[in-house]
Amino acid sequence: MLLDGKTIIVTGASSGIGAAAARIFAAEGARLVLGARRSDMLEEVARDIEAKGGEAVFIAGNVEHSHYAAEMVTLAESHFGGLDGAFNNAGTTGDLSPVPDMDEANWRKVLAVNLDSAFHAARHQVPALQRRGGGSIVFTSSFVGHTIGLPGMGAYAASKAGLIGLAQVLAVEHGPENIRVNALLPGGTMTAMAGDDAGFHEVVRGFHALKRLAEPAEIARAALFLLSDHGSFVTGSAMIADGGNSVTKA
Repeated sequence: MLLDGKTIIVTGASSGIGAAAARIFAAEGARLVLGARRSDMLEEVARDIEAKGGEAVFIAGNVEHSHYAAEMVTLAESHFGGLDGAFNNAGTTGDLSPVPDMDEANWRKVLAVNLDSAFHAARHQVPALQRRGGGSIVFTSSFVGHTIGLPGMGAYAASKAGLIGLAQVLAVEHGPENIRVNALLPGGTMTAMAGDDAGFHEVVRGFHALKRLAEPAEIARAALFLLSDHGSFVTGSAMIADGGNSVTKA
């Protein structure tokens, strides 16, 4: 099992990619600390994991707040004895609009959820990994803002591009301590964030070389590689798992 005995934090774990990752990581032997805003949905994921013989605890909160990042680390260390990795996956697209028309509150909200949260996570997770003797951190970034710009997504693109820069610096700062840090860049994925407009889904499928959207589990398995020892020489990367979106121009 790729994560046997490792304690992993997963944020955005109540649904979508985060929930799929939690279930896959548990099946691979991880002990999990699950985070998201919705306590009832977190409890459902944790119960499902435990029913299959896995170990999971959860704490609901807002990733915009530094104290919440600290609480998840404290729970990992108090309940499981330490922290070995984190999949910082929570995010939001925010309201879509051209930058000149964008409300400043929307800009700040998107950056707070997507980028400030990563800063808070790193500040608390890195010391825990140092105490453990090493580990792995993964941030969910995006192809938007890296290989393509989409209208109306200025705040989202800026925040997700910022995650790549943060991951690179953290990788350099903490590589000598056996701490790896990477950004994962999913393509279009069938989650609640994708909405339920079948026509829109059909258009987005065409953006990808594979001509389909990812299932959440497919992105979760890419995160699994980065968190596991199979990714032991991968750090500071922007790992693209986008179904060929970035190479499709027609």
